[in-house]
Order: sequence, then structure tokens, then C-alpha cells
Amino acid sequence: MRREVNKVIVGQGRVVDLVLVAVFADGHALLEGPPGLGKTLLVRTLGDVLQLSTGRIQCTADLMPADIVGTVVVDEDPATKARRFTFREGPVFHQLLLADEINRATPKCQSALLESMQEHSVSIDGKTRLLPEPFFVLATQNPIEQEGTYPLPEAQLDRFMFKIDVENASQEDLYQIVSKTTSGAHLGADVVVQGDFVLAAQQIIRHVVIAPHVQDYVTRLVLATHAGSEYAPLWVQDDLSIGASPRGAQAIVSASKVAAVVDGRFAVSMRDIQAVAIPALQHRVVRTFEAETASRSTGSMIARLLNEVSSFEEGVH
Repeated sequence: MRREVNKVIVGQGRVVDLVLVAVFADGHALLEGPPGLGKTLLVRTLGDVLQLSTGRIQCTADLMPADIVGTVVVDEDPATKARRFTFREGPVFHQLLLADEINRATPKCQSALLESMQEHSVSIDGKTRLLPEPFFVLATQNPIEQEGTYPLPEAQLDRFMFKIDVENASQEDLYQIVSKTTSGAHLGADVVVQGDFVLAAQQIIRHVVIAPHVQDYVTRLVLATHAGSEYAPLWVQDDLSIGASPRGAQAIVSASKVAAVVDGRFAVSMRDIQAVAIPALQHRVVRTFEAETASRSTGSMIARLLNEVSSFEEGVH
């Protein structure tokens, strides 16, 4: 799968790997980075490789919830002239949903995604309608432009398994991007697996073994993000005002199981935990005003906790 994606996406190997981990861990991902780095192209390519039906929401300030989940309209039968109410599905009724520039949508529209992301269903006109499986939301946002944007609420951020930072391309990658996109060559990826395979793989991955001391480390790592916890270093009280929720621990364990399988193992190691902890936790914690003004990122704080928690807790190897 990675090879097929790389036919279209140049570089961004870590981003591709994390998105695939989120998909097979049955999670959603938020891609954050400047424009023009291939975030939207990555989502479309992933839909081709996994042969999933794809839908897209271009988030704007005038977007309405009905534009996301669908609406009930009055249809008229041409033959009998009889009228009836018909539900027309919105783009959320696809297996892979791209929410482009999600922070430009109003809070009312952002909340319309909450039920679909957590329950894989939507409630419209008093009825609950199930979404097709597998179902993933891959959202993008631009951290540079803040005018006309609406920061995602913590409740919605918490429903994303990963927040993935998309970095600028290196000189070598940029050279290849220019060569591929200006030569007239067709860029396309072949189908590797189908949705049924993804569902079956998700069930198998849930049975991957995680040792008690490794899972114990995950719980202590998450608790260390809470000021006042017995596992939190002293600096956490100055830098973090809100710690990660239990979903953070669930995300780390689920994602680390996928990482283990990708590496050819059926047991989670500490290396797997460290590989997924930052994207799984960095959007679930809130910085204090002092840490924000000092430009200390949440990702760097999680990286620091990974080192400190593993060093002063006994029994973690």
C-alpha cells in the first residue's frame, strides 16, 4: 500500500505511514500543514488504493449541516404526480470522507461530524442512519491563516486518533514533485485491497498482544499529562492546563498494535508506543498561557514526557 501511495505522493513517508495506521486502527486523522503539501491529494490517493467510496466537504463559513449529512426533500412522481418526502444523502455517506480546511467551518457544522465520527451513524428527521463501513474522516487544516477560522473544540479534536503535522518538502522531494507534476505523465495508484479486507484486518489487529508492563506505561504516560498527577513531572504544572483524556490511551494502544503488525510482529513493543504517542496525544492536551507565549509546542512536551516517564518509572524497558 505504501508503495502505491508513493507513486503519487512524493516524500511524506511518516505522514503516509501514520494515516495508514489510523485507517487500520479504525480511527480518524487530522492533517495540519501549510497549503500545497499534498494533504488533499493524499486522501484521494488513499481512497484509490483501498478502493473506498470517497466524499469531500470543502469547509467554508457558509457551509450548512445539511450540506454534510444530507436533507429531506419533497419529490414528485412524474407519472402519478404524487409527492413524498425523500432523504438525500450528504457526503458523509461515503467510506472515506475528506473534510478540507475543517477549521473554516462554523462550530455548528463541525458538531455535525461528531456523531458520525464516534458512532458511525447520523440522526436525521428522527431516524438514525448507519454509515457505510469502513468509515474514516480525514480532515485537513491550515495553521497559518487564522482569519475567518473557527478552532476545533476539544470534544471534536478528541475524536481524531491522530493529529499529524505535515512538514515542507525537502529539496530532493521538491525536485521530484516538480518533475512529476510538470512532465505530463499520468500519476495514479492501483487498487491494493478493498473495504472488506480493511474490516477483517481491523478485527485481527485487535487481538495483537500487549504486555501488562507496556500497557501500564501507556496509562502512566497519559496520566503524566495531568498536572497534580503522581506521575507528572513538575514542569507539567507550568506548561499544561488540561491533560489527555482516556481516549488518548485507547488511541496509543490501538495504533501501536497496527505498528507492530506492520513491523511483522504480533506483540506490541515500547518502540511502537513511542512511534505513535506524539500524534495520538499532542492534540488532546492544552497548553498554559505561559507555554503558548513561549512557543513550546504540545508535540515537544509529549516527546519530553516519553523520555522522562520511561526513565523514572521502574519496570519499563
